[in-house]
Amino acid sequence: MRILIADDNEWVRRGVTNILAPTHWDVCGEAKDGAEAIQKAAELLPDLILLDVSMPGLNGLEVTRLLRQKVPGAKILIISQHDPVVLLPRAIEAGAHGCVDKGRLSTELLPAIASVMDAVENHSGPQC
Repeated sequence: MRILIADDNEWVRRGVTNILAPTHWDVCGEAKDGAEAIQKAAELLPDLILLDVSMPGLNGLEVTRLLRQKVPGAKILIISQHDPVVLLPRAIEAGAHGCVDKGRLSTELLPAIASVMDAVENHSGPQC
């Protein structure tokens, strides 16, 4: 599986890359803002996009709406410092497949990715 990481914080992008390193999933690209996320997603056609909700310019929910049109086959998992339970309905409405709290990435990111990919394959609901 090919993954695009979109977050304005380089340390978060590096942390996510490190979390993904032991898996068989490939980080195919990184983006530092919403516009770059859209451009890289259209160019790289990732299977999954890990998307920060709070980025300069276009925020993650706006980017999600645009990505659903430009790269409809990609799954989108929102990562945020905001409470994912509160954020989930807005993220799903925008077209995301789930969300993860940035404070819990080290323990919850890999299970969330697996859950989103499994849910999409089995046509079940959103994951958080």
